[in-house]
Order: sequence, then C-alpha cells, then structure tokens
Amino acid sequence: GWVRSVRSQKEVLFLHINDGSSLENLQVVADPSLENRDLTFGSAVEVQGKLVKSPHRMQNMEVKAETIRVVGPCDTWSFPLKTKERHPLEYVRQFPHLRCRNNTLSSLLRIRSEATAAIHSFFQDNGYVHIHTPIITSNDCEGAGELFQIEVSCARETAEKTHFFNVPAFLTVSGQLHLEVMAGAFTHVFTFGPTFRAENSQSRRHLAEFYMVEAELSFTESLQDIMQVMEDLFKTATNTVLSKCPRDVELFHKYIAPAQKVINVTGKSCNLFMHFGASYLFFFSSRRISYNEAVEILKQASQTFTFKPEWGCDLQTEHEKYLVKHCGEIPVFVINYPYNLKPFYMRDNEDGPQHTVAAVDLLVPGIGELYGGSLREERLPFLESRLQRLGLTDAYQWYLDLRKFGSVPHGGFGMGFERYLQCILGVDNIRDVIPFPRFSHSCLL
Repeated sequence: GWVRSVRSQKEVLFLHINDGSSLENLQVVADPSLENRDLTFGSAVEVQGKLVKSPHRMQNMEVKAETIRVVGPCDTWSFPLKTKERHPLEYVRQFPHLRCRNNTLSSLLRIRSEATAAIHSFFQDNGYVHIHTPIITSNDCEGAGELFQIEVSCARETAEKTHFFNVPAFLTVSGQLHLEVMAGAFTHVFTFGPTFRAENSQSRRHLAEFYMVEAELSFTESLQDIMQVMEDLFKTATNTVLSKCPRDVELFHKYIAPAQKVINVTGKSCNLFMHFGASYLFFFSSRRISYNEAVEILKQASQTFTFKPEWGCDLQTEHEKYLVKHCGEIPVFVINYPYNLKPFYMRDNEDGPQHTVAAVDLLVPGIGELYGGSLREERLPFLESRLQRLGLTDAYQWYLDLRKFGSVPHGGFGMGFERYLQCILGVDNIRDVIPFPRFSHSCLL
C-alpha cells in the first residue's frame, strides 16, 4: 500500500498504510530499527508481519511488522499533496495524475464504481439487455448541433479532403437512437457509456465528456411507466451505494456537503434518502407538474430571473431550481413540453392549441434536471410529416423503416451519471465527480 502517515517514537514506529480498497487505513506497528529515510508520506511499501487484534478501540486489527520494504519512494517536498492537510477540491483538480491519492477523490471513485455496478445490476435484475451503442456516429440525436466531428489526423496534405467513413462522423451525444433500433428486437434495453457535447461552457454543471445511463422500453404507452423506472433505478442504485460505501458517503456529507445527511431507504416506501438544507428529500411518485403549470408558477414568482419564463421557451437551470424549491425541495417530474421545443422523435400529444409532446424531465434539489425522457413517436404518418418539415427525411430514412416493420409503442430516458453523483453526494462542481474531467479549454492528460 501507500503510506498515509509515519510516527516514530523512541521504542516504536507507527505507520498508517492504505491500498485504496477503503477509506480505512491499516496501522503497522514496527521496531524503530526498521525506519529508513525513504519511509515517508506517499511512499509505496511492502510490509510483512503478523495481523493481530488491535488494543485500540478505533481499529479492529493491526500489523506487527517484521520487515518493511520501500517499493517506491516519494519526495514529500515536491509532492503536491501534503499529510494532514485537507486540500480543497479546486486545488487537487490541478493534478489529475495525482488527485486519486487524495481521500476525497479516492472515496468518490469507490462510490462511482459501486454506483456503476448497482446500475448494471438493476437493469439485469429487471430483464434488460445491455447494448454497447457506438461512440462514433453519423447521427445528431439531440438536434442541437453541439457535436465533435471526427477527422483523420494526417501529416500529409491531400489535394482533396475526404471523409474516412465517406460521411461526416461525430462523437455520440446519446445512444438513444441506437437503443431504439434494438428495442425492435428486445422489449427492454439499456446502455451506459461516454457521451460528448461540444458545448462551450465553463459552468459547474457541464462537461464535454460525461457518462449517460439510457434505457428504452417497448410496449409502453404511458409516461407513468417511464417515470416509475426512473424512480426505481434511482432508489435501488442509491440504496446500494449507501449500504456498500457508508464511510465514503459519510466523508462527503461531513466535509463536502455538511448540510446533507443520509437516512435509510426501504425498498417498500416511496420516500428517498437525504437532507438538503432544512428539508428531507423524498421521492413522492405523485409529485409532478405539467410544463404549463411550471411556466405559471415561474411567472407568479417574486424572484427575478435572468431568463424571463415564457411558454414555448426551455426551462433554464434557475427555473428548474426554483420549481424544486417551490414544491418543497423534493424531486419534481415536469411533463408534456411544447411540441416545437423538443426533438422530432417525441410523441405528439395532439392536444392543441398549446401543442405538446409526451416528454418528462426529473428535477432534483441542488442540480436541476437529472433525467430526461419521453414516449417515442411510433406512428409513421406523424413521424414522416415532422421529418419532412424539418428537412430530415433522407437522413432518417432508416428511422422511418423502424416504424414500417413491426413497430410498437415505446419510450425511454437518459440520466447523467455525473449529475446523479452530484445529487447523492452534494458535490457542487461536476468536474469533481469524474476521474479526468474534460471541458471547454481543458483536456489535461
């Protein structure tokens, strides 16, 4: 493991070492004769001895060392992480190659690992097939145009520039369309992988590379079905994290987000698990509002918004956070968004004059939007008409084919994994919940 502290006394030498498997250090008790100048904070060591019961009540076991070998010395003077110092997250962010050795980041990475496993287990236990959707794609799923285009890096200048794939190719912004292909053969599918947005933003909420959990459900005609899976996934994954990483989660709630406290989640109740400010965050499945209601709440607010709330405009982060606050600092499902505000694949509600689609966003305290989902437009004439108006018929002919050959009502959702971690841990900046953050003007390592 790696040395976290060295304490030398006249008759005994104490080491605390850590191998990364938990937040807990293992105490090593040794004869002072085993000390050497390379035995310092941050050095890698190999200890041989006997594991015995510790007389101290703060630890169960300790090692009585017989030999200590320094495998890799550490120059403590130039090492940017210092013993007994609680470095701010902003400071350790400067050292992406070393920050995993910091307690906060090592706890985060263990939590991230358990959350990943819990999400996979949830879907597998519920009969979903895991699909590896491609990272390289010719589709713009969101239609926003914020794409990273792929080009071949070549030292030779060619007279005529050609595409490697014969068509423009991009890094994916979502695996949804590929999941819809698979939903034509499997009733429940999911994917969990990296996605990319070329959004020139320096905000605490955005990354250029992040992970998305996406699912697609066939044979469903109700947004309620989609929302139920969203809720069940959140509760199941979070319960697993709380049970498997209690000390790691406690570190965040004690030092990073001290206002946040964990309580037990029972699988039988619909209430969730944590404390933001003065109120507990509960997951009431009945707490939902329409987009129309959301706009009216915002218009009647005494708060002055940077972006004036108007029907037909997208909800900004400030709007989302106000709606959560207005509803009592609990998660809020917002449903039925304007038709012209959402992508072509969302199902038309046919509810004029305020034309809407069957879309849903889940807003949570401290974050805003965590999930986005919808029923998909399975009716061929509706889809053909919309793609024609958008001038996308040729590009999405394959998508129309899905509706011609055995189409069924279906829907799905996506959840930003890093925002999920922010939510359960109370981390303010999204750059602190991913091992190697990529964002505008920054790609370290």
